[in-house]
Amino acid sequence: MDSTPLKFDLPKVLSELSPQELDRMAEAADTVRENLRLLKKSGHNLVGQCLAHQGTFYEEEHYPKGDVYDAESHAQYYYHAHRPESGEHGHFHTFLRAKGMARKTRPAPYSGDAGRPSGKDALSHIVAISMNRPGLPIGMFTTNRWVTGETFYACDDVIEMIDRFDVEQSYPCLATNRALSALIQLFRPQVVALLKQRDVTLGAWKEKHPDRDIYEDRELEITSIVDISIERQTTELKKARRRIARN
Repeated sequence: MDSTPLKFDLPKVLSELSPQELDRMAEAADTVRENLRLLKKSGHNLVGQCLAHQGTFYEEEHYPKGDVYDAESHAQYYYHAHRPESGEHGHFHTFLRAKGMARKTRPAPYSGDAGRPSGKDALSHIVAISMNRPGLPIGMFTTNRWVTGETFYACDDVIEMIDRFDVEQSYPCLATNRALSALIQLFRPQVVALLKQRDVTLGAWKEKHPDRDIYEDRELEITSIVDISIERQTTELKKARRRIARN
């Protein structure tokens, strides 16, 4: 089962953000645009750089092989494809590992039998980013725990992790890593809304199926989803900042 697309009123959400939050999003927008420009100038895109020199592209396989991991921030991501019915080419899964989390962060309570990464191996999925064939983001979504094999943390803890996701290294491509990191900041309001809806979806599923381990239930895969557009996001962001400047 896939979650119903999120109703997200972008102009309203942006109107409720502080000037500082809007400024950070605008800075992220500049970073995204600049790195996409650099990639396009050399005939590349975000996805292509992850698939380059990786051999035949197979569904479900992680690209680049071994994932991308920043040993300083402890952010991690990979690209893969397995949802042809969704209209996407594939999607990025983004994570933060335990060493990159705040010290007070603890996994969500769990009384089931499934094994989960723990200790220094613990990790949290932040958000997945759907990509089209030209290599541009078209959507974001969250997943149930079993989908990515994460440890699983409550939404408030994951929201705190958003600003900690930063991949800055040359593998597989510095421009790709910078753009992907900035995308999560540009669409931060959507990521926050998705994470909140994720926990609402799981709570409703638990009420409907009290006898199941909801985190391992294969009938629940996508817990929240929303369409995104860099062009629309940046346009509405400019409008929001202009309104503030006039007041």
